[in-house]
Amino acid sequence: MSARISTLWDSVGNTPLLRIGTLSRGTGNEVLGKAEFMNPGGSIKDRAAKGMIRAAEASGQLKPGGTIVEGTAGNTGIGLTLLGRERGYRVVVTMPDNQAREKYEFLEAMGADVRKVPVVPFANENHFFHQARRLAEANPGWFWANQFENPANADIHAETTAEEIWEQCEGKVDVLVASCGTGGTLGGVSSALKKKNPKLEVVLADPSGSGLYSYVREGKLEATGGSITEGIGIMRLTENFKRARIDQAVRVTDQEMIEMLYHLAREDALVVGTSAALNVRAAWELSRQRPNQGLRIVTFLCDHGSRYASKVFNPAFLESKALSVRALQA
Repeated sequence: MSARISTLWDSVGNTPLLRIGTLSRGTGNEVLGKAEFMNPGGSIKDRAAKGMIRAAEASGQLKPGGTIVEGTAGNTGIGLTLLGRERGYRVVVTMPDNQAREKYEFLEAMGADVRKVPVVPFANENHFFHQARRLAEANPGWFWANQFENPANADIHAETTAEEIWEQCEGKVDVLVASCGTGGTLGGVSSALKKKNPKLEVVLADPSGSGLYSYVREGKLEATGGSITEGIGIMRLTENFKRARIDQAVRVTDQEMIEMLYHLAREDALVVGTSAALNVRAAWELSRQRPNQGLRIVTFLCDHGSRYASKVFNPAFLESKALSVRALQA
């Protein structure tokens, strides 16, 4: 194949690291966002999908013409479908039925077999995670990606995402901020970057309803309330999360996240999704607390806001959640 011609598979990764202008100028530090929405499937989960497919092919778990099955809030399913279909695999996705409709539409357009399931606690056997596992058990030869516990998830972030950040920052990274869903991004990137710079400060950004904030701070999984963010926040310790090297945790409310989401869109021309806005809000708060120190604070712009348009850009939806669009309060 010509060096000028590529595949979707080869186009995953090598995303830009963007300086977020208004937040950097306003705090005297560099607030940087890894533009993961520029992956071919539109999210950071393309990396995890590539890593898990690659490992399964190498081990023989995934054979030509095989079927991939996964339980997902959407973005991992999109990545698996995008890369899986390109490589000739069938993809079956179990998803909670309360996600943004754009995710279902995108998956179905690519030919995924999407199975919506009611939202239930993880302990319930009808949870989307367990339903994906049972489908794999009932269908010999199907490959269950198991993104929460599959080490290939964190492995590819250590191999690619962390190395890209280190190179783009020319070896100067002071703070890493990230939310967690499976723990793959934070587990892989934090462990790899801490090896390069033991003084790196790693901060978990967590939404309401997730137990990781209290786990990092107090050693116990406790949470109250809930969040409209999709794909992040969890009430258990996954194998991928256990690899993370975290120094502190901050909690971000939905109102704080929405304020940042609209600020980024209107002031920095960055239309991002809910987890990205939550990440940036946490990074900005940290930057404000340490003004004019020349710090380089890196976080992740996990996916594009168009994937949530029916919710976050819908005034009726925001009103139903008692959320309002208002300027950041510096």
